[in-house]
Amino acid sequence: MNGKLMKLLTPSIDKRNWKRFLLLECGIQQKSNLVTSLSKFIILSIIMISASNFNSTIIAGETGFLDRVYKNSEGKEFKYIVFVPHDYKGDKEYPVILFLHGAGESGSDGKRQAKVGLGPAIRKQEKTFPFIAIFPQASDMKTPIPRRWLAESPDGKNALAILAEIEKTYKVNKKQIYLSGLSMGGFGTWSIASAHPKLWAAIVPICGGGDVKNAEKLKNIPIWCFHGGADPVVPAKLSQSMIDAIKKAGGQPKYTEFSGVGHNSWDAAYATKELFTWLLEQKLADEKAK
Repeated sequence: MNGKLMKLLTPSIDKRNWKRFLLLECGIQQKSNLVTSLSKFIILSIIMISASNFNSTIIAGETGFLDRVYKNSEGKEFKYIVFVPHDYKGDKEYPVILFLHGAGESGSDGKRQAKVGLGPAIRKQEKTFPFIAIFPQASDMKTPIPRRWLAESPDGKNALAILAEIEKTYKVNKKQIYLSGLSMGGFGTWSIASAHPKLWAAIVPICGGGDVKNAEKLKNIPIWCFHGGADPVVPAKLSQSMIDAIKKAGGQPKYTEFSGVGHNSWDAAYATKELFTWLLEQKLADEKAK
């Protein structure tokens, strides 16, 4: 922010003199007029509140697909994208989708992860899309492709850290945080949901696979899983086995298999008319959202 602007917005008052300043402004001095002093105090309070909320006002004015950078505790930077609904003003809470891309979008450019899957689906309805959507990017090329988004991986941990950053930056409804991913991100969705089952109001894994041993951890999460029946890269049986295991554990997951569709089942999944309406209907109970 411009230094001169900061001086105008924020009165430079030494902390030691702050109490005395307020006392003087509130009319404690014998010669002060109480009404006039109270008016001054109210005006001063408005100025201070406006200054403290200046950054929030700027954030509220930025909508659409925004480039952001997350810096971890070691000072390393990771580019990501956040989509902010066009009607966002910071005056109400919004649901959030954390999206995990596939292997082909890995890298460090901070762009390509929003060009496949959820990103294009949002652009088709960008003006009215009601979710904040987060697009981290897997950049740890040393980790084998299927494992880059797993809960214990560096990129998996970064994704959750970026989610936490968004929760602090924007008005987020913690009862409506959703996780979705495709292919490599589908594996990550199953893994991260298993590691943090109380965080998600619902998950949408697409053409991925998980560990059936985690079915007990997943049974209480609303799940809608998608897969292409003719997927030559990640066989549909990997999703089928997860769904079967969760049902046996007592869960009620939804499963949609697109007959004759290959690996790219994400376009059809995110184009499913009922999907985003269904997501909005899924909410955490109050005790889980704390």
